[in-house]
Order: sequence, then structure tokens, then C-alpha cells
Amino acid sequence: MQRVTVVCVGKLKERFYAAAAAEYVKRLGRYCRLELVELPEQRLPENPSPAEIERALAREAEAIRAKLPREAAVTALCIEGETRSSEELAALLGSWGSRGEKALAFVIGGSYGLHPTVKAAARLRLSMSPMTFPHHLARVMLLEQIYRGFQILEGGKYHK
Repeated sequence: MQRVTVVCVGKLKERFYAAAAAEYVKRLGRYCRLELVELPEQRLPENPSPAEIERALAREAEAIRAKLPREAAVTALCIEGETRSSEELAALLGSWGSRGEKALAFVIGGSYGLHPTVKAAARLRLSMSPMTFPHHLARVMLLEQIYRGFQILEGGKYHK
């Protein structure tokens, strides 16, 4: 069974996001050993300077790297990443599994995204859409798409 780690900067505060994420975490237990890691978002002033944002992202990047399994194939979620259909993501999950990748990791940044070093170190940069979403919603969307991907690979009825 594959190990999947989802590293998220920021805590889910809204109950509706937490409930949706918990549902997909539960469903994914059938397909993988899922570890959901929440890291604190760095505090910034109301109108941070670019230098303050850079320093905060660098600190978050250190925390992210500390939580990534060493052997994991890492995917960074970022707006400039590639878009993939659900079927393409499923094929990717399947190919990683068939190549013997025992660990996958997905990284979702906070309000200001991910530090460039995190993106550069990732095997894949993935974008959910050219639109911008709150990072809390991106977590739910990612969990749902991972679940959908495993369902597609299994030939399940979830994906229509």
C-alpha cells in the first residue's frame, strides 16, 4: 500500500472544510496510508513587504522539507503548475505505483504560496486551475482528486 503524505501550510479553521477533508481522509484509508501534516503559517504584518514575504516563505519551506519523507515523489501545488485531468492524475498515481514509488507527497502552501526552492525540488508542479482558490479549499480539492484517482484506477463508480 502506497504512503501518501499531504503537507499543508495553515490550519483548517472552518468546520465545513474540516468535515470535507475528514471525509476524504476516511475514504482514502482504503487505498493508501495517508498522513496529513499541518504546518503553521508564518505570521506577517497587514501589508507585508516583498522581503518579509520571502523570509516567511523561506521559513515555511524549511518546515515543509522537514516533514517530507526522504523517498517521496513530491508534487507541489502552485498556480504556475501543469493542469491535469482527473484521468491524467489517476494515470500518474498508477504509474508511480507501478514504478515502485512507495511514498508520494503533495505540498500546499499558505496564503502566499510556496517558496521557489520547494517548487524547484518537486518532481511535479500541479495546478488545480488557472483560477485562484483559498489554500484550505485546495486541500479538500486535492484529497478529493487523490480519492477520485484511486477510484479511477480501481474502475470504481465514483468517477463518471
